[in-house]
Amino acid sequence: MLFSFVSILISILWIILGTSVTKIHPFLVLFSAALLLAFLLGISPIETLNLIQGGFGQIIEKIGLLILFGTVIGVAMEKSNATLALAKGILKIMNRLPLPYAISCIGYLVSIPVFCDAAFVILSHLNKTLSQQTKTPLVGLTVALSTGLFAPHVLVPPTPGPLAAAANLELENLLLLIAMGALIAFILILVGGAYGNYLNKKNKFIEEIPSEENTKSEIALPPFMKAVLPILAPIVLMCFGTLLKFLPENIPGLLYLRFLTLPTTSLGIGMLFAFRLTQFNRKEFLNNSIKKGIEQAAPILIITGMGGALGTIIQTIPLKTYAASIASFDNLGILIPFLIAALLKSAQGSSTVAIITTSSLIFPLLPLLGLDSEMGKVWAIMSLGVGSMTVSHANDSYFWIVAQMSGMDVKTAYKTHTMGTLIQGGVGLLVVWAGYWIWNVF
Repeated sequence: MLFSFVSILISILWIILGTSVTKIHPFLVLFSAALLLAFLLGISPIETLNLIQGGFGQIIEKIGLLILFGTVIGVAMEKSNATLALAKGILKIMNRLPLPYAISCIGYLVSIPVFCDAAFVILSHLNKTLSQQTKTPLVGLTVALSTGLFAPHVLVPPTPGPLAAAANLELENLLLLIAMGALIAFILILVGGAYGNYLNKKNKFIEEIPSEENTKSEIALPPFMKAVLPILAPIVLMCFGTLLKFLPENIPGLLYLRFLTLPTTSLGIGMLFAFRLTQFNRKEFLNNSIKKGIEQAAPILIITGMGGALGTIIQTIPLKTYAASIASFDNLGILIPFLIAALLKSAQGSSTVAIITTSSLIFPLLPLLGLDSEMGKVWAIMSLGVGSMTVSHANDSYFWIVAQMSGMDVKTAYKTHTMGTLIQGGVGLLVVWAGYWIWNVF
């Protein structure tokens, strides 16, 4: 058993070195890690190939359409300016809150369908405009937006990371993950907003001369309710599906209602609402959204699938038998996913890769860690999720997007954005640990 653990550690070390030092694509690194682990465990070449193919296909079968629909929704909202409509609508609703908290709330909602890096690019202009109009230091608003976008990105489906983790850990109750992820992410965006507010008090406002771009008339935006439907409709449908489980089986039409409330169908309906976000050239808008969505989903799917393939190799180790003889790990179980994800994130930069890899590694360990129930799996995903945001620095593309789009130098970005993600990750671990402890007690 000791040799098996050493073999897993060697594979993890190669994943870290392969992605962070040699800069090889994560797909190839994960594939070679699966081959290396199988070789170290003495699995025959033919069985290794069968395991990799089976694990890869199983993950794609579970979440392929979910990720594709989610990316298409995000692209459609980006192209139709629905993200800006959401942002301005939230600002009107929360106009009594300190501006950094309102900005964090904008990030919270926008980041669920749109990748955090793309969302920051979209909303950075709005951030600068608000800074100039309200005479508020841009640095605090930048951190409020970057951290507000980051927390949902690693914790709330249908973003790819949490979806992939749910598939890797064979979590059945996706709505439970959405609810818990949304709650913890909301706490963490308030932490980011508080840190942004603190930075505003420590920095001076710098007035800029308006550029020609800033003086142009505002672009046309869809109505707020129309913009929020692609996000709201799938969540409402999945909540309704949970309630349907308590109804008698002989109700007419219940089968069709359950079909409409499945996660894949719900996101598909959300995608249809996203296609209605424009009134002009709707056919071209639809085709372009699907094309760009497929382009964004493809690399995520192949990395996720290969993470599943690595997981199938790890599952050949009889860890459950070993778990039965150890009882002390369950007290530290919630820390293990966090530490692995934080190590991978800090070393290679990608939160999604850290989530996928960590969830693949810990799945066979769930009984050992005391996390093999449905709720235990949710806590594991929350733990590795907050680990995957600890920390964003120079090897993370999001770090450079935040720095460049906000006009920060590297030193300032480290002192503000990187420190913000460190604070969020630390607070996130405390929140997850406290929630896990309460769940164990009651």
